[in-house]
Amino acid sequence: QLHVVESGGGLVQPGGSLRLSCAASGFTLDYYDIGWFRQAPGKEREGVSCISSSGGRTHYASSVQGRFTISRDNAKNTVYLQMNSLRPEDTAVYYCAAGATVNEMCIDWEYDYWGQGTQVTVSS
Repeated sequence: QLHVVESGGGLVQPGGSLRLSCAASGFTLDYYDIGWFRQAPGKEREGVSCISSSGGRTHYASSVQGRFTISRDNAKNTVYLQMNSLRPEDTAVYYCAAGATVNEMCIDWEYDYWGQGTQVTVSS
């Protein structure tokens, strides 16, 4: 069965950092675009950051530009989201998703396999 698994969430103070990881199970990530999405209570899911299969193209939501960095290590079959200067408004469940044929990055319906999510809470 093909799925992805997120890890690395937790509680952090404003201004702190976290690194999320997305690992694949049952397939290799090499040929997949990967997206990080988040959903806060009462809000719609939004695309946070996405990366092409080669790693040559990335996309960031304006709200995280300059603070978050997406990267991938295909040798480890893992994609990372480094989150710095975290703010309370970054609090959400973060999801990783893999898409085989993504035409428009960070649009959720373009992605095929989704993880269960990892909670990120930014609070003092």
